[in-house]
Amino acid sequence: MSCVQAEVESHYRSGLVERIRGQGGVLQQGGTVIRLAKQFGFCYGVERAIDLAYAARKVFPDRRISLLGEIIHNPEVNAQLAAMGIRHLAAHPGDAQLKELGAEDVVIVPAFGAELSTVDAIKVRGCQIVDTTCGDVMSVWKRVRQNASEQVTSIIHGKSAHEETMATASRALGRDGKGHYLVVLDLEQTDIVCDYIRNGGDKAGFLARFKDAHSPGFDPDINLQRVGVANQTTMLRSETEEIQGRIRAAIAARDGHTTNFRFFDTICGATQERQDALFRLLDESLDLLVVVGGYNSSNTTHLAEIGEKTLPTWFIRNSGCMVSAHEIRHFDIHKKEEVTSVDWLPSKTPLSVGITAGASCPNNLIEETINRVLALRNEPRLEGA
Repeated sequence: MSCVQAEVESHYRSGLVERIRGQGGVLQQGGTVIRLAKQFGFCYGVERAIDLAYAARKVFPDRRISLLGEIIHNPEVNAQLAAMGIRHLAAHPGDAQLKELGAEDVVIVPAFGAELSTVDAIKVRGCQIVDTTCGDVMSVWKRVRQNASEQVTSIIHGKSAHEETMATASRALGRDGKGHYLVVLDLEQTDIVCDYIRNGGDKAGFLARFKDAHSPGFDPDINLQRVGVANQTTMLRSETEEIQGRIRAAIAARDGHTTNFRFFDTICGATQERQDALFRLLDESLDLLVVVGGYNSSNTTHLAEIGEKTLPTWFIRNSGCMVSAHEIRHFDIHKKEEVTSVDWLPSKTPLSVGITAGASCPNNLIEETINRVLALRNEPRLEGA
């Protein structure tokens, strides 16, 4: 693993970022001040997943290695694995690619985990499985399996089409497949659920509203009697807590007690650290915030959501998105697409720029971002130790 970690560091480490962190997270270069969040970038779970993927390539140099979807939600990291000869597979048990697998194949399960039916299909093919699933994700699985064993429906705060939520939902069915789940995205959907818990309503309309976000055979009249709230580990903590509180209040209003409600804190520690660090960074005198990471990264999206409530926030995939001091390509979290904006980088002096990144963003991309900002401000490029 020491050889693997050295190779990983050569691809993703940044001496410049480490140096700035060592001096309190602040860099002043001429009339530009760069302030880094105290916590950002790769978390332990992401580092472990990448290390295991690199190790698989070394341990099985002559075997075909396939990855279920993406190892993490960062295009540069996934492109690097592809360059190492690790191919990407669709992650559904009926896909033709899975049916081509055999005992000589190595299959990597990503950090988000995979649906139980997909894992079972791979096992049937006799493949060597390298499981990089994050421990925090597996903790959620333990909770929803417990719910299923006790006939408690898991209400999952998450994105129903996200790999992690789909993997969690598959475990919420329980070992006998008779458990139930309902996925809620936000407070608006939560209020619909709470209203039904309190007052009942149009069952067909409810099921249509949550199409593709509930377990097979889900009946809100039956399956909302006893509920437990879980979550996709990368959601916004404050929103998960609000969802938990609203559902708890609805159960109490209906039953006169909360015996039929349970809640476990399953927000990932690294996600929470990065959110807390951003809140502290926003207490500084910043002129703008740059958030770096994959556009399909949930935890990175929430950092952008936090930032834009306070100051101009630019969510970019990498430094190449900063076209010029006038023009920037960035992800609009409301339109859910990359857009182009102008007049994004003020010419004032001094200018204070905050930078943070999601748990799937490597430090080398942060270094490139810092140097791009400096270049656009006509400041000299910096190199790390």
